[in-house]
Amino acid sequence: MQPRLWQPSKPPLPSTVAIIGAGPLGRWLALSAARAGFGVLLEDVMPNNLHHAREALRRQLGPESLPNVAFVSTIEDAVHEADLAIDCVPDELESKLEILWLLDRMAPPRTVLATPTTRLSIADLANCTYRPEKCIAIAAEASSLAAGANAGILLRTTTRTSPETVALVRNFWQRLGFTPAFEADPAENQ
Repeated sequence: MQPRLWQPSKPPLPSTVAIIGAGPLGRWLALSAARAGFGVLLEDVMPNNLHHAREALRRQLGPESLPNVAFVSTIEDAVHEADLAIDCVPDELESKLEILWLLDRMAPPRTVLATPTTRLSIADLANCTYRPEKCIAIAAEASSLAAGANAGILLRTTTRTSPETVALVRNFWQRLGFTPAFEADPAENQ
């Protein structure tokens, strides 16, 4: 019997990303993730938004890359195989609570939940889920994200955010061409 050789572990990287909301931010994220080689499930409850997203991505990606992107009309279809789910709903408490509640219940336990917010506490939002260790905030305005690669991106964690969650999200943004920085949720220590 051959001895097992030590092999370094690969950094965690999502293979499938669910993006909830096909507005401008959702379309930009879907385009960026597809270009970076991720499988993308883009969801929107409004058929017209999905149609516009499909046409925009077809123009920008070309038909050969479009198979990396699936357009779905339910959150359940979007997250059932996702390693990372990013919501693109308005940065309002009620909207964020509702979407995180849905994502938490429909996504597999391994799925990391990322939410763009500049105003809300990720600690408070994460505590409303059954997976606070897998929740992280993207502390950036939609307009700064769309500025694109070679930019910095601020991500907020809590004392409960797992190292695996941090590594997966860091690697995702790096693959998109961003330089991620992390900070603790300032509201958590108040």
